[in-house]
Amino acid sequence: MSEIRAETLRAQIRQLVFEYHREAFPAPAFFPGATAIPFAGRVFDADEVQTLVDSSLDFWLTAGRFAREFERDFARFFGLRNAVLVNSGSSADLLALTALTSPRLGDRALQSGDEVITVAAGFPTTVNPIFQNGLIPVFVDVDVPTYNIDVTLLEAALSPRTRAVMIAHTLGNPFDAERVAEFCRKHNLWLVEDCCDAVGSTLNGKLAGTFGDLATVSFYPAHHMTMGEGGCVLTNAPLLKTLVESFRDWGRDCWCEPGKDNTCGKRFDWQCGELPCGYDHKYTYSHIGYNLKVTDMQAAVGVAQLKKLPGFIAARRANFKALYAALKDLEEYLILPEATPGSDPSWFGFPLAVRPASPKSRNEIVRFLEARRIQTRLLFAGNLTRQPAYLGKNFRVAGSLERTDFVMNNVFWVGVYPGLGEPHLDYIQSSIHEAIRQ
Repeated sequence: MSEIRAETLRAQIRQLVFEYHREAFPAPAFFPGATAIPFAGRVFDADEVQTLVDSSLDFWLTAGRFAREFERDFARFFGLRNAVLVNSGSSADLLALTALTSPRLGDRALQSGDEVITVAAGFPTTVNPIFQNGLIPVFVDVDVPTYNIDVTLLEAALSPRTRAVMIAHTLGNPFDAERVAEFCRKHNLWLVEDCCDAVGSTLNGKLAGTFGDLATVSFYPAHHMTMGEGGCVLTNAPLLKTLVESFRDWGRDCWCEPGKDNTCGKRFDWQCGELPCGYDHKYTYSHIGYNLKVTDMQAAVGVAQLKKLPGFIAARRANFKALYAALKDLEEYLILPEATPGSDPSWFGFPLAVRPASPKSRNEIVRFLEARRIQTRLLFAGNLTRQPAYLGKNFRVAGSLERTDFVMNNVFWVGVYPGLGEPHLDYIQSSIHEAIRQ
């Protein structure tokens, strides 16, 4: 009877949570100039709160049933075999690249001093794992106004030490992943796609994240869907999945899920390294790893969010389209964003480059918008090679980073996330017009 009573109480709690959400999170009114317009943010309803509370009632504090459900369904969304949940998008980047250093990859394993081609016009966590693994980033310039890697420069960036390419799809706009993947196949290089800003973006009908060996996703509140914190590594290769999980789970050799024992059926029969035969496999370590697991409560939010993902993607595309149409008359002063040929981006933001002919500088426009409570962001680090953390670090620049410097000095972006509606977009575009034509 206690189990029946518990389930009855659980149902009552879910109903109360639904009522709580209705009272605690009413639809906010919008007052131009007084209400803040975020560049991004969480979009949720009672379902997320109910699912989160439901998971908390299990009191299973590490990955469990919701994590398994999310990994299965998220991999299915991409049409891939494997999705490995982790505690952040940054951890996903770290694990994806670190997995490629495993001795289990034989002569394809990345070694200290090997080079990884990337771009400097991006977010630090795409590049940091290269440094953190003793590898050397090779920075290539980007194209304007796609803000993605200029694929015509790849061959010039190649050297005898080049072993991988790791780049992000900028603001949801896919880089030319077909060309990059072809380059990697030609030279036997690994390809890691950072899709943290690009869930749902396609190139010639194929989802970003399905061109390379590994892909990464972030579930930070600013991104396409959220778990609060959280991330994921995607791959079709069973071996790479096993390696990612090992590095995520302290570097252990065992692949048992939390709370499970003897999945392999020979827990006390292994001979690994110089350990005695039969040493407990749950305490055998094949890599120098981390603890970067997700909790089931985070995964529960993701389960509810994933059901809304197609709608989120559609809203981002619609908001981008509305802003583009409204700002087209300013092309004399602003370079409007351009989708990569053949792509249908799931836009993370709306980037604008201020032309030299503009009567107002990038900084003046940004300050004007911020004063009107319209949040803006620069294109992340601008040029990573000029950031304080990277001065004096061991990297190589292939050619010029002239357009990367242009991005650093002239580009900003505003939001298109699903929480914005027509009144917000009208106020954004009218404020940009006023900022320039004042």
